[in-house]
Amino acid sequence: MTATTTMTADATAADVLARLAELEDPKMRAVNERHGDDHGVNLTKLRGVAKELKTQHELALELWATDDTAARLVAILVAKPKSFDAAELDAMLREARAPKVRDWLVNYIVKKSPHREALRLAWLSDVDPYVAAAGWALTADVVAKQPELVDLDALLDQIELEMRDAAEPLQWEMNTCLAMIGIHHADRRDRAIAIGERLEVLKDYPTPPNCTSPFAPAWIGEMVRRQGATA
Repeated sequence: MTATTTMTADATAADVLARLAELEDPKMRAVNERHGDDHGVNLTKLRGVAKELKTQHELALELWATDDTAARLVAILVAKPKSFDAAELDAMLREARAPKVRDWLVNYIVKKSPHREALRLAWLSDVDPYVAAAGWALTADVVAKQPELVDLDALLDQIELEMRDAAEPLQWEMNTCLAMIGIHHADRRDRAIAIGERLEVLKDYPTPPNCTSPFAPAWIGEMVRRQGATA
């Protein structure tokens, strides 16, 4: 099999692993490993593999079981989100080691699951900071799209009390939730900005030119500015 071989509907997990091995780039692995992601496959090429495979839920389960990070990313892309029950999704999140796998699992699978809200509520108070971070990532999405499901003032209270001392992955998602409240809810915007300014979480985070800072007051201000420019 060569790197240009097209993946077909009868491809096995071994075929996919072989294809991913051919796409492995040592330089990219070195870059990814600095972020905790132990694979060296260009994500555009990885998505191309998944596109060739199309939706194959049984294959996705086999790929996930390999415990290979690149294979798990493909698994997420070819799985059927609604075919997982809540217990399976909870176990998958707890098994996931790589940040990119956790991120894709939440965004591409859990957010499309009928169990999303139950998992969000369960994960928010989990003692594992990575699991709790997933709960906050889901909450940030709810704040923007279904705010009737949450108590915005209670969220602001909790963020104000806990975000500064939270573990890094949890702190990041709480900060995202704070920004989403400020961006999407004008009546809470001043308080969200004030909390961000007082706590100073991610204030000095290195941000490339032409990118928006993750520091909540700056993030809120920029997104509100853009909304006004397109209104």
